[in-house]
Amino acid sequence: MTSGLWELVLRGVWVTIQLLVFSALLGAVFAFVVGIARTHRLRSVRFLAGFYTEVFRGTSALVMIFWVYFVLPPAFGWQLVPMWAGTLALGLTYGAYGSEIVRGALNAVDPAQREGGIALGFTPWQRLRLILLPQAVPEMIPSFSNLLIELLKGTALVSVMGMGDLAFSGNLVRLALQESAEIYTYILLIYFVIAFLLTRVMRGLEKQLKRQLAGQPTGGAA
Repeated sequence: MTSGLWELVLRGVWVTIQLLVFSALLGAVFAFVVGIARTHRLRSVRFLAGFYTEVFRGTSALVMIFWVYFVLPPAFGWQLVPMWAGTLALGLTYGAYGSEIVRGALNAVDPAQREGGIALGFTPWQRLRLILLPQAVPEMIPSFSNLLIELLKGTALVSVMGMGDLAFSGNLVRLALQESAEIYTYILLIYFVIAFLLTRVMRGLEKQLKRQLAGQPTGGAA
């Protein structure tokens, strides 16, 4: 490939990484807010959180991108660029899956820990912040790592909006060169490298959090 075509691919990689970061951050916010809400003592709060989860887990991410990009803006008089439409659709969708990870990890904490917090006079927020989350978060990391990889692969869906992500840029290069095997092989390898790096980062984070939870020093080899 010429340098110009490689530049197009690299721009696509950068767009994909930006979309991944933005939608992962938004999805994490939804995951924790909704996941915590699903453990709330009020049934109405649990119902609303469960409704969100079921709706976004039960709909296609591709159709959600179409809906957010083509239906939502005209209905509210908004104007969304593809990056923010993709971020919103992916964040809402994968946040729903993440909320189940948060809910499961919180419920897996030993009930005696909750009872200890109550005995110490902690408020519900203090029990959550000081007792439940420090123990639950390290257990969430492996599942969140898998979900992050799925989100990376899901970013390719935004190419249907004409957004210049890695998948869209790779297809433009393929059309320019009329060569499918070589180009798609390169694209697969790039996705693999990004996913591999994400996995290593998440594993390192998991080990560090578990060391902190156990009261061990954080230095040394990961």
